[in-house]
Amino acid sequence: MIHSVQSNRSVLAAIGLAFVLTIGLLAPPVAAQQSSDAALPRVLVLGTGGTIAGQANARAGNAYDSGKVTAAGLIAAIPDMDKLARISAEQISSIGSQDMNDKVWFDLVKRIRAAVDNKEIDGVVITHGTDTMEETAFFLSNVLDTDIPIVLVGSMRPSTAVGADGPANLYEAMRVASAPESRGRGVLVVLNDIIHGARFVQKTNTTSVDTFRSPNAGPVGYVDTGSLRYLEPAATAKGPKYKLPDAPPLPRVDIVYSHANMDAAEVEDAVKRGAKGIVLAGVGDGNSSKGAIDALAAAAKQGVVVVRSSRVGSGYVNRNVEVEDDKLGFAVALDLNPQKARVLLELLIANGITDPKAVQQAYGQ
Repeated sequence: MIHSVQSNRSVLAAIGLAFVLTIGLLAPPVAAQQSSDAALPRVLVLGTGGTIAGQANARAGNAYDSGKVTAAGLIAAIPDMDKLARISAEQISSIGSQDMNDKVWFDLVKRIRAAVDNKEIDGVVITHGTDTMEETAFFLSNVLDTDIPIVLVGSMRPSTAVGADGPANLYEAMRVASAPESRGRGVLVVLNDIIHGARFVQKTNTTSVDTFRSPNAGPVGYVDTGSLRYLEPAATAKGPKYKLPDAPPLPRVDIVYSHANMDAAEVEDAVKRGAKGIVLAGVGDGNSSKGAIDALAAAAKQGVVVVRSSRVGSGYVNRNVEVEDDKLGFAVALDLNPQKARVLLELLIANGITDPKAVQQAYGQ
């Protein structure tokens, strides 16, 4: 079955372009589309920047600068948003997600926790660049303990582009965040009519609007023309939530990318630079050259936490098959790609979880 709202998407894209070109980027940093219907859910939109907030740049025909339009400006461009929810908007940062960092992550957590604790909201939408969206979603899913829907959304085309996908994506994210059936589903990512879970979603294409996929599990639902269609009931079991330090940064964890003719230099350099953990983006089933594996084993003996992942893009990394993990003191990331494996390892080390057996338990068995 094909789930599509392409006609709505075309209208919203045209409206978004007309809004930006007509009134510019003058929306205030904090704004809201208020509805008089007090029965509507309350949704907080937190802007971080990204392509969805991008503005055309004169460098080339398709060039743009990320994070130039505020979250309030994006909301104001879309008709009928106030029929979905009582919306408030705040700007956390205005950056491209290639510059996403621990401080922004901590700021997001602080604001969401305050809103939940004060019973201000029924849902959260976070506008975000696509490059590191999966990492932010996974991070939030490991530290926030709430049934309230938290939905990340972005776009592959800037707000000033012809055929911009941001307006439709943002409208759909609002539908998901404001829907009662979204409660208890953890952190979600919504783009291109599809709802993904934070653990499995990956960006898989550099430019396509359907770049986000969940290759090891599939999507959790679809945003259809008339309804949300979740494929399974809301999960009843919650994974562990990890404490954050009082202030950023998180402990340093480096990703070492495996390749042909690899030696020990990259691993040794990570240790010299103070890495507390190393994630191997290994070939195939998370493997690497003898020189690199030997260097990782030496690092593990020095107290560096080592986790094997894979550069392949899908599939599980298996324990004690090609590599003697028990003997060498390694953990494996199972289904987590290197970037998500790194996020989890940062949190584990920050919480004092460094024993290989305990680390493996956190990734799964």
